[in-house]
Amino acid sequence: VVACVPVVLVPMMIFGRKVRKLASSNQDAIADISTYAGEIIQNIKVVQSYSHEEREKAAFSEETNKAFQVAKSRIKQRSFLIAAVIFLTFSAISVMLWVGGSDVLAGTMTGGELGAFVFYAIMVAMSVATVAEVYGELQRAAGAAARLLELLAVESMIKSPDTNHDAQLEANKLNHPAIEFNEVSFHYPSRPDKAALNTLNLQVKQGQTLAIVGPSGAGKTTLFELLQRFYDPSSGSISLAGINIKALSLDCLRQQMGMVAQNPILFSSDVMHNIRYGNPSASDEQVYAAAKYAHADEFISQLPDGYHSFLGEQGVRLSGGQKQRIVLARAILKDPAILLLDEATSALDAQSEFHVQAALEHLMKDRTTLIIAHRLATVKHADVIVVMDKGEIIATGTHQQLFETNPLYKQLCELQFNRD
Repeated sequence: VVACVPVVLVPMMIFGRKVRKLASSNQDAIADISTYAGEIIQNIKVVQSYSHEEREKAAFSEETNKAFQVAKSRIKQRSFLIAAVIFLTFSAISVMLWVGGSDVLAGTMTGGELGAFVFYAIMVAMSVATVAEVYGELQRAAGAAARLLELLAVESMIKSPDTNHDAQLEANKLNHPAIEFNEVSFHYPSRPDKAALNTLNLQVKQGQTLAIVGPSGAGKTTLFELLQRFYDPSSGSISLAGINIKALSLDCLRQQMGMVAQNPILFSSDVMHNIRYGNPSASDEQVYAAAKYAHADEFISQLPDGYHSFLGEQGVRLSGGQKQRIVLARAILKDPAILLLDEATSALDAQSEFHVQAALEHLMKDRTTLIIAHRLATVKHADVIVVMDKGEIIATGTHQQLFETNPLYKQLCELQFNRD
């Protein structure tokens, strides 16, 4: 019986490895299903608009069937494992009974001794079977955990420095530009052969409003990505109040900035939570004040539960203009030193744009502001306008100066104003 125990380990190793691999594949398939279903449900109006319900049902059924087949294979391998272990253990017991029975008949062993051996053999068999079952569970769990372990093993390339210069930042603001890009070049990891920015130099003074315009793909949004250290430049440096942003902690750096994007991001919670996200320690009165400055208090008060109204997933119960004003209230509550506006009004109707623009004027007052805009009418009064194309700055100046001297800016103005 003891000699058969190592033999039992062989199928455990063979089938256990297969169970682990299939468990990992099963988790991948389930993740694909979850992603697919979430995406379709989130964009259900688009699906219905194109009458693709039946097509999506069939596609979802196909994805589900793939996961089902993988799960069947995993269960089958695990069944083979348990069956092999049971067969081998009972084979060992059968051999022992045959040998022991022969010895009893020959008189070399008593019936009591054989009974004791049978009892011991059954205990061993039960223990081995339990070990095999637990081993199968462990292999399944290990396969399922493989995806998590891969994620945990990944280290972010963007880290806070071991020693930072956060304490110097406020003092430096009096004597240094708010933002400075110095010979900055950058390639996205997915496009290493194409420069998103090429040896870019740019300086933004404290309290200045700087607008960035240019065709799509010029590198405008990339500036914001680098400034917030979602990526680091391939070469060159970016400074905040004279301090390289790599020398600042990520919390300190990002605390200086408030971002208002073209597509407002809201959480599946109430109005109060979404506004207070800009400053979790803010009082209710500060939240109300921020909403009033953002011209959002009026429509919030008309919601069923006011500031405690649930907004649905990604704020689905609000219009585009209302979402944007909630996001502006969040930025006002944060009270950042630097404001980043990425096409904040481009997707709004005239009435919503009026309210949002009024809120922006309050938010931009006495604050360093960078604006990305395609609608040039919204940036005509900026202190400086930067024209970008193909990752480079090709001109800077006021609206009137650029209209008279820069062909690209003039073309953009004529196309837009004539269209409007």
